[in-house]
Amino acid sequence: MSDIRIGLIGGTGLGDALQDKEAAEKGEAVEVETPFGKPSSAIVKTNWQGVEVCILQRHGPGHVLNPSSVPYRANIYAMKSLGVTHIVASGATGSLREHIHPGDLVIADQIIDKTHKRANTFYEGAAVHVEFAEPFCPVMRDWLLAAASRLRGDSPSTSTTHERGCYVCMEGPAFSTRAESHMHRAWGGDLVGMTAMPEAKLAREAEIAYALIALPTDYDCWKPHEGDMQHLLSEIIGNLKKATAAGVALIKAALSDVSLLKEKKSPARDALNLAIWSDKTKIAKEEVERLRVLWGRYF
Repeated sequence: MSDIRIGLIGGTGLGDALQDKEAAEKGEAVEVETPFGKPSSAIVKTNWQGVEVCILQRHGPGHVLNPSSVPYRANIYAMKSLGVTHIVASGATGSLREHIHPGDLVIADQIIDKTHKRANTFYEGAAVHVEFAEPFCPVMRDWLLAAASRLRGDSPSTSTTHERGCYVCMEGPAFSTRAESHMHRAWGGDLVGMTAMPEAKLAREAEIAYALIALPTDYDCWKPHEGDMQHLLSEIIGNLKKATAAGVALIKAALSDVSLLKEKKSPARDALNLAIWSDKTKIAKEEVERLRVLWGRYF
């Protein structure tokens, strides 16, 4: 495909950094109305490395939206309505593995969903079952990992980027108990965060390719830490700044060469092809029109 438009959803740390970067390049802030209310923030349309990008702050200006309050459906619908074909999302996480150090980057490949308070589908008036075995786009993961490899070649001291990781998405807003943290490790989790779901699933329902750059800021509470909470908070802030800088550098490097995204179609782009199980003639016309931006090509 030739028309590429990248959505950048910035979480803790990276959201502000992306907006600061945009300000230097004079983007246009767009307010989008959706059937699901307003998105978390205005979406900034700009150009990075010659690629059209749309930037959204997941938690809103000033980080006022906690993970359960983020309007995930409005955010993804707004991206789709602006012609976004691929989303690169970011989010701060805790590390559940010794080898994933705070300040590293992780290109997640799997997810375990523990959320329970969030609307997790667009299609409440029909039976729509998207395939979700691989929750993160394999084409985008290869694209990001290739960019990470180029960065390592140019600067061997660059932050470590892990090629895979299983993200456990918990409801929050409180962090894990120690028992939960050990359970997440026993499940095979490598990271724990609060925002990748239902975001990744909704992107699949909207036929938008989606990849996640996780930013580990600390070892979750399974691993004892030295010092008091003030010391730990200072470490977390320092690690977040390091991971954020590395995340911005990775996104810039990836956007400098989007040839793979143009040449290789993401499986997500046809996610609804076999997913609409309802008899289409029985779906209310009002519902078809309400969601036409998402599934109109199938009616």
